[in-house]
Amino acid sequence: MRRFLTSILALCVAYFATAEGVKAPKIIAGPYIQACGQTQFTVVWQTDSDALSWVEVAPDDGTHFYNCQREQFFHTIHGRRPIGRWHTVTVSGLEPGTLYRYRVLNKGVALNEGNRRVRYTESKGSDVYRRQPYRVRTLSDSATVTRFAIANDFHDKPEILSALFAKDSITPEKYDFVLFNGDMVSSFESEQRIVSNVIQVAAANFAAQVPLFYARGNHETRGAWATEFMRYFPTPTAAPYYTFSSGKAMFIVLDGGEDKPDSDIEYHDLVRYDIYRQQQAKWLKGVVESEQFKAAEIKIVFIHVPPQSNGWHGEAEVARLFVPILNAAGIDAMFCAHIHKYRFSEAGDKSSGCNFPVVCNPNRTRMDVVVSSDKIEYKITDSEGKEITNEISIK
Repeated sequence: MRRFLTSILALCVAYFATAEGVKAPKIIAGPYIQACGQTQFTVVWQTDSDALSWVEVAPDDGTHFYNCQREQFFHTIHGRRPIGRWHTVTVSGLEPGTLYRYRVLNKGVALNEGNRRVRYTESKGSDVYRRQPYRVRTLSDSATVTRFAIANDFHDKPEILSALFAKDSITPEKYDFVLFNGDMVSSFESEQRIVSNVIQVAAANFAAQVPLFYARGNHETRGAWATEFMRYFPTPTAAPYYTFSSGKAMFIVLDGGEDKPDSDIEYHDLVRYDIYRQQQAKWLKGVVESEQFKAAEIKIVFIHVPPQSNGWHGEAEVARLFVPILNAAGIDAMFCAHIHKYRFSEAGDKSSGCNFPVVCNPNRTRMDVVVSSDKIEYKITDSEGKEITNEISIK
């Protein structure tokens, strides 16, 4: 009996000791807005320890966030709340073009014995007592003008990204979204690399309040961690290619994959992008045949690798597989990256094969774009303040 009681006492001591020494989790990356649409948006963030997570949302109606119990949205996977360090919460049932306030919350896990028992730490989250809550505006098809910014080919230069996208220069009042058009890192070697050089910088400056979309570049396909891309940048299709709409425009985000043949020694027999692009082309054909696409007044494409029939393999495949579909679909403009310099190709350019304009944004710059009913205006600014401006007339 004495041995039995001693065992029970030891288990109780271990149980309470485990709970007592565990601190509430801290947010170390994010939050940042992903997959924003007309009636929903997704919030992603990382904590320094395992936690359960949720988001509370309030209308921007002048009341204090603590005025009443706010609606809660939870991180769930097929009904089950996962315990982990990365948190992805979709907020739904919203009104188009409407400003909302939100905060993220976490409850640490001090003891997890599955179905037997789970013990939590205190709950903590983003501060709405001393600070203003985060704000985000849903997209809207009824908007007359869409404003967004593009960045690409920063290749692990967070200090330049932070300078060009400085805090308070990108706000929900000024921009509908930001799009990273690939190669924000030189290689997806680790989680820390994408977190330190991209996610933390974007979240600290704008992405907690302005939706961030991501078109994967060929360098994001490289490295030991490359298969984890979607963990950090969820999309409506659960793939790196997807669509969204804002104002009069529908946007298609494509993934050009790698720029060399699959057999190249640099890829170590780890890629099959020829098949991937063929599958994507079938998806693209379905998109341009949809009623939503046909109803859109303006049609814009984002893709990191530009089409070039006489270029590298990836460029040639984009031209061969995607361009014929897009030429028949009435595309108004395509925004690309990859070549690290500015290039504007008029509609009818023979090398691209496109019957629509193609704009290649230089590396480590910020492109500001305004889309209205009759034109697409853009201004490119580099870290030294040099500018390039142009406009594209809508057909």
